[in-house]
Amino acid sequence: MFTYSFLQSYWWLLVSLLGGLLVFLLFVQGANTLIFRLGRDETERTMIVNATGRKWEFTFTTLVTFGGAFFASFPLFYSTSFGGAYWVWMLLLLSFILQAVAYEFQSKPGNVLGRTTYRRFLVFNGFVGPFLLGAAVSTFFTGSAFYVDQGAMGSIDGLSPVISRWANAWHGLDALANPWNWVLGLAVFFLARVLGSLYLVNNLRDDALRQRARRQVWIDAIPFLLLFLAWLGFLLSTTGLVYDASARTFSAEPLRYLHSLVRLPLVGIGFVIGVVLVLAGILRTVLKSTSTCGIWLTGLGTVVTVLCLLLLAGLDGTAYYPSTADPQASLCLANSSSSEFTLTVMSWVSLIIPFVVAYIFYCWYKIDLGGISRKEMESGDTHKY
Repeated sequence: MFTYSFLQSYWWLLVSLLGGLLVFLLFVQGANTLIFRLGRDETERTMIVNATGRKWEFTFTTLVTFGGAFFASFPLFYSTSFGGAYWVWMLLLLSFILQAVAYEFQSKPGNVLGRTTYRRFLVFNGFVGPFLLGAAVSTFFTGSAFYVDQGAMGSIDGLSPVISRWANAWHGLDALANPWNWVLGLAVFFLARVLGSLYLVNNLRDDALRQRARRQVWIDAIPFLLLFLAWLGFLLSTTGLVYDASARTFSAEPLRYLHSLVRLPLVGIGFVIGVVLVLAGILRTVLKSTSTCGIWLTGLGTVVTVLCLLLLAGLDGTAYYPSTADPQASLCLANSSSSEFTLTVMSWVSLIIPFVVAYIFYCWYKIDLGGISRKEMESGDTHKY
């Protein structure tokens, strides 16, 4: 019914969409970094923690789903990156585990660490989570040091043939040696703070906190825009690897991503629309003192922008995971995906996604009904983190 190439592109689209949703949901981490900056007293800090505490499961579940979708559709990337660059992913998961522990135990009676310590765990996750995710996404364009032995796949010479291995002992931490990974990592961190402030403006029912969050949007938007524009300039001027399916080899092409934007007009148009929406949400919140809906404009723009960036990384025969150790070991859609049968079965299962999304929207609406108020946090009638 569908060609193998179509199924590969379809699943890259779904993985990219999950990546865009994940970056949007990092508003939880961004708002948590502002607990002590915006919260002037215990009640205000409790309001911020509960505003994000009612949404953190969405972020964590999307992170797990993102990894699971990558594993199922592009297992060679999963084994290469998650198995080779494990220090990055372990630090990322550790920060999210600390987040879960902090939410559940900060208000438990008799906890020996104290509420402030657990809230500092939330701040730690708020920086480490977005930064490492941004740096990891940047490696889709800057590359990583690994080797892949395509001939080992399907080998019967050994029980566990080694297909991919890391080229050095840093196992992912070497990504921090590339300054452009830092640039995108910090850009995602500041974007998460912008989204976090926008969400607090929308969700909190406290004029003083809203005004501080509104000012914080502008404070974080400036470094975000400078960092993102610098990284975008690098992306459009850098060299990419192109896969020749007939020869099964990669070749370098200068200005590869700029050329792909021209050849993929829908991706280019979507990227521009996404950036405009991000800016529109920020400007609307900063310039209009009564506006509380900036999170939806900037949030939608974030999803669309990240979606288009990831599509740019993988479509048009581009290597979405270049190898700096051996360019011919690079990964693209054609040489790293699951079998045609597996992708076909998963595609039928993916038809339930709209129902899952509808359920998420319904839960979000019910959770947000009424927002977070000072009166609610000072009463003992509701569950509080």
